Amino acid sequence: TVTLTHTHSHTVTPTHTLSHPHTHTLSHPHLTPHSPPTHTPHTHTPTPASYTDSSDDETSPRDKAQVNSKGSGDFCVKNIKQAEFGRREIEIAEQDMSALISLRKRAQGEKPLAGAKIIGCTHITAQTAVLIETLAALGAQCRWTACNIYSTQNEVAAALSEAGVAVFAWKGESEDDFWWCIDRCVNMEGWQANMILDDGGDLTHWVYKKYPNVFKKIRGIVEESVTGVHRLYQLSKAGKLSVPAMNVNDSVTKQKFDNLYCCRESILDGLKRTTDVMFGGKQVVVCGYGEVGKGCCAALKALGAIVYVTEIDPICALQACMDGFRVVKLNEVIRQVDVIITCTGNKNVVTRDQLDRMKNGSIVCNMGHSNTEIDVASLRTPELTWERVRSQVDHVIWPDGKRVILLAEGRLLNLSCSTVPTFVLSITATTQALALIELYNAPEGRYKQDVYLLPKKMDEYVASLHLPTFDAHLTELSDEQAKYLGLNKNGPFKPNYYRYRALISQNGKDA
Repeated sequence: TVTLTHTHSHTVTPTHTLSHPHTHTLSHPHLTPHSPPTHTPHTHTPTPASYTDSSDDETSPRDKAQVNSKGSGDFCVKNIKQAEFGRREIEIAEQDMSALISLRKRAQGEKPLAGAKIIGCTHITAQTAVLIETLAALGAQCRWTACNIYSTQNEVAAALSEAGVAVFAWKGESEDDFWWCIDRCVNMEGWQANMILDDGGDLTHWVYKKYPNVFKKIRGIVEESVTGVHRLYQLSKAGKLSVPAMNVNDSVTKQKFDNLYCCRESILDGLKRTTDVMFGGKQVVVCGYGEVGKGCCAALKALGAIVYVTEIDPICALQACMDGFRVVKLNEVIRQVDVIITCTGNKNVVTRDQLDRMKNGSIVCNMGHSNTEIDVASLRTPELTWERVRSQVDHVIWPDGKRVILLAEGRLLNLSCSTVPTFVLSITATTQALALIELYNAPEGRYKQDVYLLPKKMDEYVASLHLPTFDAHLTELSDEQAKYLGLNKNGPFKPNYYRYRALISQNGKDA
């Protein structure tokens, strides 16, 4: 039994009582990572079906009639015939996601998610597929869609559809396709969702706006991005959040591993695959020194880049200074830098005026979840010419011939243009699975209509499941040592305010 405190005035006395440091005031100007589906979606050059698929078939999946081997057509993917290739990719991912497989085996007999009907909106990759199939093994029924129009691995979506998961996603969706897929995921006759797993808040937003009766019957929401968490806090502050939600973005196992270590490796991968750039001696500005920014800066510095940082938070700025980076305003270096990387979760971090002043050949990209950080819309004007170089790489050409290289049209670089390390996604996926199990099985009244953090004990459990991969052996406290420190021998080992090397942001600085 773990008893943790909740800072709101209401009282919770569950097996796991969650601490929620809900002390800040939100006044975020724009937190919708996609424009509302009321405008005419822009057109863009069709992209290859998948990074592993060179198919020239550009027929929209919405115009195809496909069924899997069991005769079901309750899905919409690029090509169901790719399922065998997708299954092989999932099997590769499983090799480096041993903790999730371990959780699957431990809980399979109990079926803690029996009766759960989960709708999910995440990146659809081999790693996410391992999570989805784990949830199914634990008893859940799942319907899934993509949170990013470029990150879906088509063969993996096909493999999930073949296995009986209703997936609505393909790489290169239009904005209209994106919202259509979300609606198909939710709106199934005779099927009532009772759990939401979201990345960015678009699915939650859609259900809240379009299907209020469904929203009221949801037993819990699990959200893993800064953008989505902000939107949940806004609903909570306005008194409109009618269901409990779990903020796993700010759990230690998400912030310290997915955001930091994942981005430290994947930023280089995404830039190399798309531009073949050499980093030695390049001048790079990283906007935001949260966990994502820290990971990006560390990787770029290690390869010899000259790295600048922009920040609004004096604490994060001081950390950047102490780590050896010069903290600047973007306007001070805009004319000289070679690469700009945004990692804030905010909007208009790089404006049209600043893009106008960048030098020829500069690279602009985004590592935050939302596609609002770079003002891409301002570049879609008659005086500028767009040239597609390769998948997810565009030259934007000014009248004087200057070219700026824009990656993934300002969307998430690593998942749009490359892949991310499987092992670190295992940590995040295990955290998500435990959060879903906790919310689904919570007795009535344990969680109010509010946003909660994952208990520290669960964070430690997730970490412990991943230690065997490294043949790591934990030291155990003696009774005398535990008494001296005032700890339970089995944890939790740190108070909720402990920061694990760097700040866990609760105010939107981290992406």
